[in-house]
Amino acid sequence: MKHTQAIPNKILNETQLQQELKRWRLHNKKIVFTNGVFDLLHQGHIASLCEAASLGDILIVGVNADASVKRLKGDNRPVLGEQERALILASLLMTDAVVLFETDTPRDLIVSILPDVLVKGGDYTIDKIAGATEVIAAGGHVHLANIVDGISTSVIIEKLKNK
Repeated sequence: MKHTQAIPNKILNETQLQQELKRWRLHNKKIVFTNGVFDLLHQGHIASLCEAASLGDILIVGVNADASVKRLKGDNRPVLGEQERALILASLLMTDAVVLFETDTPRDLIVSILPDVLVKGGDYTIDKIAGATEVIAAGGHVHLANIVDGISTSVIIEKLKNK
């Protein structure tokens, strides 16, 4: 029997996430957090998520809600709605929890989680990563994931426009 009912159960609100965090920490699980828009899931996202998951026991993925994406990327984005993006991410084996956030950065969410490892793409610097200062101050560390060159949602959208 397939356990497809478990997929939507991985999409948590912040209260549910805090309950799960207590359980995971009780079992000494190493918590990893990463975030993004994940508008059109591509091999760069998969590589980054796999790398993030390899750094601990539990991978939590923060996803920008639709309103946040529009503010950051314009009225034509996101291509896929927040529930679709969350469900796609929840269906991935390496993902343990998905949580939406409405703000432009996940700083408040990161501070509420205080993961052992905070992961962002290698195109960032630690001083530009929301929540990095707080994670480091709490004894965690920040990891810059490798980037797959030439792959991004914007590049994919541009290719589609030019066909």
